[in-house]
Amino acid sequence: MGIEHLDVTAHARQRWAARAALGCAALAVLLPIVYAREASLLLVAGLLLGAGLTVAALWWVLSHRGVVRWAAAVLALAAPVGVIWWFAAANLLWVVVVSAALWAVAVWSGKFALSLTKSHRVDVPEHRTPAPTRPFLIMNPRSGGGKVERFRLKERAERLGARVHLLDPDHPEDVAVLARDAVREGADLLGVAGGDGTQAQVAAIAAAYDVPLLVISAGTRNHFAMDLGLDRDNPAACLDALTHKGVELHVDLGYASGHPFVNNASFGAYAAVVQSPAYRDDKVRTTLELLPELLTHQRGPRLTARIGDAVIDAPQAVLVSNNVYRSDDLVGLGRRERLDAGVLGVVGVRVDSAADAASLVLGPNAPGLSLLIADEIVVEADRPEIEVGIDGEALVLPTPVHCRISPKALRVRVPRDRPGVPEPKPPLDWRRLRKLAAAVGRTALPKHRERYGWAEDLWNRRR
Repeated sequence: MGIEHLDVTAHARQRWAARAALGCAALAVLLPIVYAREASLLLVAGLLLGAGLTVAALWWVLSHRGVVRWAAAVLALAAPVGVIWWFAAANLLWVVVVSAALWAVAVWSGKFALSLTKSHRVDVPEHRTPAPTRPFLIMNPRSGGGKVERFRLKERAERLGARVHLLDPDHPEDVAVLARDAVREGADLLGVAGGDGTQAQVAAIAAAYDVPLLVISAGTRNHFAMDLGLDRDNPAACLDALTHKGVELHVDLGYASGHPFVNNASFGAYAAVVQSPAYRDDKVRTTLELLPELLTHQRGPRLTARIGDAVIDAPQAVLVSNNVYRSDDLVGLGRRERLDAGVLGVVGVRVDSAADAASLVLGPNAPGLSLLIADEIVVEADRPEIEVGIDGEALVLPTPVHCRISPKALRVRVPRDRPGVPEPKPPLDWRRLRKLAAAVGRTALPKHRERYGWAEDLWNRRR
């Protein structure tokens, strides 16, 4: 991967986009100063006060019950309404709206200009292999609201020579046993049309027997399919991998005390909430009922996460992911740029007060947020067993829980022609924008490769 040279037209677009970003940003700052003058300080103070009160009130909503919760909910609504009313009364509301619009244009233009500077595309190696001759597919007819039936996945797969086993929701089956028996009977590919939890169990068998896995995006969220670049709107397109149009990707597989995960393992508040029998029927009410004690450490285990020499003490939540989730762009949250970097991503959250909750708006720099990369992580607790959510499935595991990554342990067969992983936008860098606006050329390009993701950076260092 390297810097792509731009043609003259692209240079011009980049230059004017950078200038537009800087100009709009300057106007967004100057407008309240010039128009409001002395009141501009009150303008900023009012915005900060309103935002702080709103976030603090939301924290109290989550961490209290009864009268305090209702009062905090009223405050969470009243704070922004009060700020808007105050601005309107002082004839400053239009200043805020126009300034916010200018900032939005500045950010959009800046990211557009920087995206033209360098192409950033993670190219996962594709391996050409013969099409399977005895594929075995497991399909959950209820997954994703009935996508198996809606897209006629069983009939299409059987026309391509696959043997299909439909799960019976009224009679639960162990999909790992089904997959293992199929391989022992000669299956040379295992496929899953279902949720990520089911895919993880079958993936472990595929990795153990060194046969490829076919992921069919028939689940509800399809996070694993998204990061593989598969078509999530048309799960039938995934079946092209059963033909000569398929290729293999070698990706990592995570384990939490021997339990496989293709996405993540979660500990703490979320893992405890999903254990509740009432969660499936009423997620919001169950969450609001359980969170107060979980967030204030009155209920649930006291966790300690050890990542090498680093320690996260008493976090309310810890998320361990198979490779690293993006954190530099709100649009990219929940996505991974690659699945073959051989690392675990670790996100720890510790919030002990409304002030700590408010600081989370700082993103990756928030003091209560820990973002780390590791090969292994150990989660300890003050009790012999803890709740763990593994790819959305609720489990109870003995402590300590050892999480590890198995690099390139899984062969995934995908269609050669697929949408692909959305290309990430570069982080906003005002210093580079100034250089681009002044003169676009070799001197405006970065001297060093920027970091678009921790896993990508670590992968290149290892190579």
